[in-house]
Order: sequence, then structure tokens, then C-alpha cells
Amino acid sequence: MQVTETLKDGLKRGYTITVTAAELDAKVQEKLVEAQPDVEIKGFRKGKVPLAILKKQFGQRLLGDAMQDAIDGAMKDHFEKSGERPALQPEVKMSGGEDWQEGQDVVVEMSYEALPEIPELDASKVKLEKLVVKAAEADVDEALKNLAENAKSFEDRKKGSKAKDGDQVVIDFEGFVDGEAFEGGKGEGYPLVLGSNSFIPGFEDQLVGAKAEDEIEVKVAFPENYGAAHLAGKDAVFKCKVHAVKAPKAAEVDDELAKKFGAEDLAALKTQISGRLEAEFGGAARAVLKRGLLDQLDALVSFELPSKLVEAEASQIAHQLWHEEHPEEHGHNHGQIEATDEHRKLAERRVRLGLLLAEVGRKAEVTVTDAEMTQAVIQTARQYPGQERAYFEFVQKNPQIQQQLRAPIFEDKVVDHITGLAEVTEKEVSKDDLQKAVEALDEL
Repeated sequence: MQVTETLKDGLKRGYTITVTAAELDAKVQEKLVEAQPDVEIKGFRKGKVPLAILKKQFGQRLLGDAMQDAIDGAMKDHFEKSGERPALQPEVKMSGGEDWQEGQDVVVEMSYEALPEIPELDASKVKLEKLVVKAAEADVDEALKNLAENAKSFEDRKKGSKAKDGDQVVIDFEGFVDGEAFEGGKGEGYPLVLGSNSFIPGFEDQLVGAKAEDEIEVKVAFPENYGAAHLAGKDAVFKCKVHAVKAPKAAEVDDELAKKFGAEDLAALKTQISGRLEAEFGGAARAVLKRGLLDQLDALVSFELPSKLVEAEASQIAHQLWHEEHPEEHGHNHGQIEATDEHRKLAERRVRLGLLLAEVGRKAEVTVTDAEMTQAVIQTARQYPGQERAYFEFVQKNPQIQQQLRAPIFEDKVVDHITGLAEVTEKEVSKDDLQKAVEALDEL
């Protein structure tokens, strides 16, 4: 077996792999010998079928496997000896193609871009500022107010009172399209908060001013993008009977409210809220710190980038941004989306940083544990209520999805590793200053 270099230009590599006919025949013979003990053919006892007969019957089938094994082995041997790692799966094509005949040498052309040599990172040169925000009393009070609002109750208004925005009306309703009742358009004793936008646009507005015992016809149009295709864009009439009009009553901020949310008393609830707020602030501050780190790494380290990795990343960025600008398009029947220079510049940054973090993580032996992967799967599965088990099975069978879940965990652990070696100073700021710093992250 012979591997001959045909191209070495920057990161681009080209090789010719030649597997002689004799080597290929030996591989087939090896597979026949391996299979012989388990083969049973009429006229011969199991394991006693002569190799010549096995070759006549199974040789053609094993030839393709032997050819693939030989080429895979040559590629593996090449990468082990050269120490190179391909940026993407190597392109492999057989010379001669359909003209090849049994008994001839197999000649394969392999091409790829090698991963570049990545300079050693001196993390001590990285200087970072970590924003720290303490939960102010006003922040805790605002959170308590929101909790009280969420825990509010509704009490009957005086008889004859008209419903106001924010009131709760208890109604029976039935919907009709073209005079016919439709499935799912009926409810009894439904408590609807006016202004909650829980019904289709225009429905709740027409119940403002209603009184208990009123019967009202609500006329609306289903949105064009409504989930039920047979109702989308259709005019509808809902016959409603109002049973009660109730005014909202906010819960008192006291020990009873605290107990509703699992705390012993109001003081304990405030402590919990303060901790939760500071955890949220800490998460936002970490995002700002990470951006600062990536910006510095991007400026500190420079190396040649695999062009096909950059092209693929630029194409993905262009595609993603196009869909963000056209949210109405859910499919991919939109023609070719060309990447711009701006997309390529961002792609170069992402590829450079991705390769750098991967190399730092590899040298530091950063790994993602089974427990961390399980936690990531659980968190993602929560997005599919009722289908969690199916999602677990889907992830187990799909290595690509596993990698998508593993990649951000690995990246964050490498970021933590570098941050631990860098010079980090803390700066206490206000919640508003932190918010501005977070908003600035969207500029790239």
C-alpha cells in the first residue's frame, strides 16, 4: 500500500493512495478465513467449506468491504504518522471509477484541509473586568410586587357593574364560522381576564363594558397564520353568556404570600428573591465577561484558517440571519442565500475562536462528564412536555444532537479554565449599567 503526496499548499493537502491487487486479494482472503468457521453450505459441514468455494460464492460481496477497509486503514495510518488532523471529513474518490475491474490496483485520491498549528495561549496576558451587581432593596420590592400580582385573586363586583380592562369575566361561549359551530370553539364557565390577550385579537375588547347575565355576540377574524388551517383568516361569531364580573385583588405582601411560594415567612422569601436576583445578575455578568475574553483572544492569537470551515460557517450565519429577517418563512425553499463579506468576517472570528478553545481544552484535558450531559438533555427535554422520553431516545440514537448539546458545555468549561488563569478584577455596578453592557453584546 502506497501513499503519495500530490498537494501541499498552506492547509490544503492531496494524496494518492494505491492498494495493489495482491494486497486487496489478501484482504479478501483474510475475511474469508475469518468467516469460514461460521459458514454452512449444503454438502459441507459447518466450518468445513473450502476457501475456494467461499471465494466463488462470497468473494465479490467481500471485495467492496476489503477495499473500504484497506483505504480506511491507509488513511488512519497516514494521520497517525503525519500527526495531521483534517478540518472536515476528507474527500475521497476512486480513480477510474466504473472502469475499474477486479484484478487491478485500486487508486484513490484523498484531499482535505488540515487543522492549523495553533499558537500557545499565554492566559496571563488576558486582563478581564467582572461586573458585580448586588440585589438592591428596590429590586427585591419590585419582585415581591410581581409575585403579589401573580397571586392575585378576583372578587365579584357589585351587581350591574360593567367589566373593565383587567377584570375577570366568567363566560360560556360557542364559536361559529359561516353559521356552523366548529370543534374546539366552545367553553363553559371560562374565567377570562380582559387584557390578557389569551384569546384571539379583538375578542376581549368586545367584552369590556359587559355586565353579569349579558348575552353578547363577539365578532372576530382568525389571524392568517392561525394554527388551525381550516380557521385561519376566517370570520367568526362567538355567542357569549356572561355569568360574573370580578375585580382583581392583589395579594398582600406578608407571611401568607411567602408561604404560597414555599418560604417560611416574608423575611425568608426576601432572602430567596435576593439570591435569585443575584444569580440572574451573575449569569448576565458572566456573558459580558465571556464576550470580553473572546474579544481579547481574537486579538491575541492569529493563525491560518481552513477555508472550507469558514465558508460553511459563513453560509450558516447568512442562512440564520435571513430567517431572522423573514420569520414568516419556516421552510428552506427560498433559493440560494449568498454570504456577504460581513458574514465571512464574523465566520472567521467564530472559526478562529472555536479552534483555539478546542485546542486549549484538549491540552488542558477538559471533558464533559456524563452527569453534565444528562443534565443538558433533561433541560432540553423540558421544551417538549409529554414527549420527554421520546426526546431522550432520540438523543441516544443521534450522535450529532449529542455533539450539539456537548459543545456549549465544553466551551463554557474552557472559558472558565482560561478565566481562572487570567487577571480578573471585580467592578461593582448598578443593574442598569449591567443591562447596558448586556445589550451591547448584540452589536456583534
